[in-house]
This record gives sequence, structure tokens and C-alpha cells, in this order.
Amino acid sequence: MDSKGPIFLDTNTLVRANIQTAPRHPEALQVLRKLRRVNAKLWISRQVLREYLAVVTRPQTFMQPLDSAKAASRAIYFQAHFRLAEDNARVMRELLSLMKSIPLGGKQIHDANIIATMQVYRITQLLTLNPVDFTRFSSLITVLSFEDVLHDLGSDT
Repeated sequence: MDSKGPIFLDTNTLVRANIQTAPRHPEALQVLRKLRRVNAKLWISRQVLREYLAVVTRPQTFMQPLDSAKAASRAIYFQAHFRLAEDNARVMRELLSLMKSIPLGGKQIHDANIIATMQVYRITQLLTLNPVDFTRFSSLITVLSFEDVLHDLGSDT
């Protein structure tokens, strides 16, 4: 892990860090605090914000849905506290290029769009709880787990 290099946060990281009843909530908070402490450049995209809103406004096994005003407030907070990668024409071109070189379809397009965004913004690390979803992109990015961050930066709180 390169704690000085930019790190893109997958939606599941935001959900876990911000919903107290979410599985791995304390660990997610600890990871983000450690990354902040070393001044890591933490990135999200509007896609991640939309996915966060979709997750937290529908029933989950670990939570009741947030009302839309509270969910919107969280998205506003995220925009102010993380670097925001815009989903623009360059990202679309990169996504289409990825689709030509890597077999993709269905929900995989969402993951590929994250990778396209990362490529455009030269972000090489992705913090996610779903590393298997991003295996096909391993030649382009480094997938980080919570365990990777805690091991590399020490597990003290």
C-alpha cells in the first residue's frame, strides 16, 4: 500500500464507516482515520455517491432505510471531505476502452466505471470489501482491503 498515493473509496467503505449498525463499522472507521492521519488523498466519485444513496435509502439486513434528507446530508458531507472525481466524457471513453479489452457485462459495468474513473484521475489504489469484483482489473490497479491498511499503518487506534 502506498499511503501517500491517492486511494479511491468503494461505496461499501463509505456505507460501513457511516452506518453504525453496518458489519465492520468500527474497522471501517479505524481504517479511514488511519488514512486521514497519514494525509492519504482519499477519492470518491459521483457514481459512488449515487450508489451510497441507493444503499442507505432501502432496507438492509443491518439497517432501516435513512430518510432522503439525512441521506442527502451525508452525500453533501462526503463531497466536502473527500476529493471528487467527476464522471465526464474522458471517463466514458476510458470505460468503452476497457470494455473492448476486458469482457464485461451487466453489473460489472459499474465496477468498470470505477476503474475508468480511477484511470482518468491516475488513482492506482482501491479500498473495497469486494476484492473479487475487481480481480479482472488487477493489471491496472491495486486492490486494498481493510486488513492491508491496518497492517501497513499499524492496528493501534
